[in-house]
Amino acid sequence: MRTATTEATRPAAAAAAPRRGSPQAGSRSRRAKDWARRAPLLPALVFLIIVTQLPFLATLVISFTRWNALAPDNRGFAAFDNYTAVFTDPAMRASVGTTVLLTVTVVLVSLLLGLGLALLLDRSFRGRGIVRTLLITPFLVVPVASALLWKHALYNASYGLLNGVLTWIWGLFGSDSPPQPDWMTDSPLAAVEVSLIWQWTPFMMLILLAGLQSRPTDAVEAARVDGASTFDVFRYLTLPHLRRYLELAALLGTVYVVQNFDAVFTITSGGLGTANLPYTIYQTFYQAHDYGRASAQGVVVVLCSLLVATFALRAVSSLLREEVTR
Repeated sequence: MRTATTEATRPAAAAAAPRRGSPQAGSRSRRAKDWARRAPLLPALVFLIIVTQLPFLATLVISFTRWNALAPDNRGFAAFDNYTAVFTDPAMRASVGTTVLLTVTVVLVSLLLGLGLALLLDRSFRGRGIVRTLLITPFLVVPVASALLWKHALYNASYGLLNGVLTWIWGLFGSDSPPQPDWMTDSPLAAVEVSLIWQWTPFMMLILLAGLQSRPTDAVEAARVDGASTFDVFRYLTLPHLRRYLELAALLGTVYVVQNFDAVFTITSGGLGTANLPYTIYQTFYQAHDYGRASAQGVVVVLCSLLVATFALRAVSSLLREEVTR
């Protein structure tokens, strides 16, 4: 009786188990292979979550608390009071305007200069490799070192290079009273902008130069054979081809320049109307010791940066899709 029952259930079990060549077995093997490929990446993913996401979650929690080191007894849940204070604070609104003006000026001027330098480097001439290396060098300088260089070696009213050049030029004409402007006091925001433009122009140049070198040469040669001038080639072929690269450079530059703290802190210490959002957060945290409001300010800045970064990632993905379809 037991043998008959076993023989009866064996075909049902065999039918229920997936065969080696069945779609179910194939899907299981594919999942196992996918997990085998992803397993080495899990430690890096866990480390990335611990390093980036957990501090942000802690900042988000603190932003909803009332926490000021100068009033340790008055600590508790503040709901949205910190965010209300952020959006109604006059200093915060002024720093937003300064950040927008600083970012737009630096990104646009860097783009224009980077485009001009990329067009020059796209031509073949003697010593192009050395010139390209020299032009990239400002982007490789540490931001604090770059700001110190501009503050002391260039802008200083007593021994800076700019006033030294003015003294030399006026001396050529026999004048003993050359103008000696105090650049950081007379034009503080422009002083910060010029230092950032000097630093970020090579970044724009590299992206646009990569776009120029990916331009189809057959179309350019055909246009020149048809009698198109250099300006026509640039207007109707080069500029439309560089549109994606210009968008990518502008978006990435915006993400980085919005978060700039080194130049503002080093050159002007946030004075004379140059305090941007990162410096305002620094003042709230380290000078006012208001950790809750500083965390709320940081969350707002991060969300705005993520919004810009989303468009940057879309620009990158569209560029990659274009490269794949070629």
